[in-house]
Amino acid sequence: MPRLRRPSGGLWSHPDFLKLWSGQTISEFGSQISALAIPLLAVVSLHASPFEFSVLGVLGFLPFILFALPAGVWVDRLRRRQILIAGDLARAVLLALVPVLWAAGVLQLWHLLALQFAIGVFTVFFDVAYQSYLPALIEREHLVDGNSKLQLTVSVSAVAGPSVSGVLIGAVTAPYAIVADAVSYVVSGAFMLRMRHREEPPRPEPGQSHPKMWPQVKEGLAWVGRNPWLRSIAACTGSSNFFSTLANSILVYYMVRSLHLSAFAIGAVFAVGSAGSIVGALLTDRLNKWLMVGPTIVLTIAVSQVGGFMYPLAPRSFPLPMLMLGSALFGFGAVAYNITQVSLRQAITPERLQGRMNAAMRWIVWGTIPLGSLLGGGIATWWSLRGALWVGAFGGLVAILPVAFSSVRTIGAMPEPTAEPTPAQAELAGGLVEGAPLPGPAAADA
Repeated sequence: MPRLRRPSGGLWSHPDFLKLWSGQTISEFGSQISALAIPLLAVVSLHASPFEFSVLGVLGFLPFILFALPAGVWVDRLRRRQILIAGDLARAVLLALVPVLWAAGVLQLWHLLALQFAIGVFTVFFDVAYQSYLPALIEREHLVDGNSKLQLTVSVSAVAGPSVSGVLIGAVTAPYAIVADAVSYVVSGAFMLRMRHREEPPRPEPGQSHPKMWPQVKEGLAWVGRNPWLRSIAACTGSSNFFSTLANSILVYYMVRSLHLSAFAIGAVFAVGSAGSIVGALLTDRLNKWLMVGPTIVLTIAVSQVGGFMYPLAPRSFPLPMLMLGSALFGFGAVAYNITQVSLRQAITPERLQGRMNAAMRWIVWGTIPLGSLLGGGIATWWSLRGALWVGAFGGLVAILPVAFSSVRTIGAMPEPTAEPTPAQAELAGGLVEGAPLPGPAAADA
């Protein structure tokens, strides 16, 4: 029988990337456990009210709005690998407090709310540092491949994680199942401790201190706002998040109340979407080579938005095929789009601005999510559930326009990094002075 051989070359022969990927794979599967165990603990064991339950979700998301921009500054000042390790270990300790407090018989809902917020803060720093560290770790031509492999881990864990989590929670109860997630963060941090790659963070000139935080925050925002490619991607992703959240916020409610689907059927719909995400992660690198970067961005965001029309079009008599098609299209398109646009952002941004660029983008594109959720609930209440899905579907077409009608669509191969701004330009950019635009991206390849 022929022996299976591990793929060779490229990132498969990059030891530090493999350690990062291995640690993140374990951590992603662990996170699936807490994603299910913490809400169940709040509802079943701590008897959270509907409002308290919604606050639990908000507190996990709120740190991205409050701390993303300052986190970007610190990520650009410090060694990113150390931030990643500290983020993993800190979240391990915070998660471990849940079973400890439960075993002591003192765990209350406010403990869970506070821990959820604190974990969210460290997740912000980890997330910004993670996207900023990859371009320093691997070569530019491997960015799409690297982001595809990392996204593949997320997609696979989303398929397999919930079922494993349910079994574990059923076996040891929700509070003690969280121990597995805490251990996964420790293992992830251990992998990164063994990485040999070392960064040299920027140091101020002798006799000078680091610039103040707010001018550096503004410089990161200005870099995104004045770069035509980043500006178009931010508009595309932000509007896509707004309208997809508008629809997804009431999708499960619609499937239960209007289509009368069982929990098993709803789970099958989302499982197909996760499978589409896996396919997207596997094919994105090839799409970028076949179609080039710009057309891949336009095509994949269009595919994801077309998927939104399948939900209101699903017939009440037999809705599952249409719902599954919509879920698969959205999963495939969204993942392939995200891999490509994140890789482009990383490729064109100077090293010293990576943290602030990623923080600014995250702050902009995630800031639309709670607004979409609120509007979706409002439209569903004042009009109808299916009406909200139609608004989300047609509104999602708006997301295609910023990239379809900009120079993004003409990008060929992954471009070279943009030239560093001079100190004078950086100072003007930090102050948002008109008339001094930052350097734009390099000309697109033919």
